[in-house]
Amino acid sequence: MFYKDERLALFIDGSNLYAAAKSLGFDIDYKLLRSEFMRRGKLLRAFYYTALLENDEYSPIRPLVDWLHYNGYAMVTKPAKEYTDSHGRRKVKGNMDIELAVDAMELAPRVDHIVLFSGDGDFRPLVESLQRQGVRVSVVSTIRSQPPMISDDLRRQADNFIELEGLREVIGRPPRDYTQERDRDIAYSEND
Repeated sequence: MFYKDERLALFIDGSNLYAAAKSLGFDIDYKLLRSEFMRRGKLLRAFYYTALLENDEYSPIRPLVDWLHYNGYAMVTKPAKEYTDSHGRRKVKGNMDIELAVDAMELAPRVDHIVLFSGDGDFRPLVESLQRQGVRVSVVSTIRSQPPMISDDLRRQADNFIELEGLREVIGRPPRDYTQERDRDIAYSEND
């Protein structure tokens, strides 16, 4: 439940929201997402958290990060760490939980309602702390995927759970194939 006069802030765990939407077969239209929550209350801030691989020639997330930055989102990024696991596979690590938690705690005295776009159970103590400060917390994720993308503990702790599938018609668009776009961009540059 949202109230028109309440001060809202959005905290988006980028990789978690991307994975949840992908598991449901759609992409997020971030312009529509921001508009939807501006309609639901007084949106003070929309934060987007993601780690970036700095040395990749082409990162499919870079255009999104740039677009979000210029279209009303407060971007919080840090370099991802790349390593090779014991089986020789390339792995990328870039957890943004601490940054998100610190920002939410700092903003808590200035908002009435925080909407957390993540199903990560590590955020349960954050939600509990925000609630002790009088902030209502809604969590957006999905239980419709296999397995569910939200931790049961986080879902129980939140004041309100918003099923991402229920927002599909409002904030969704068909998934884009980034490999086709990359291949097209490479073909264009080779023809120049």
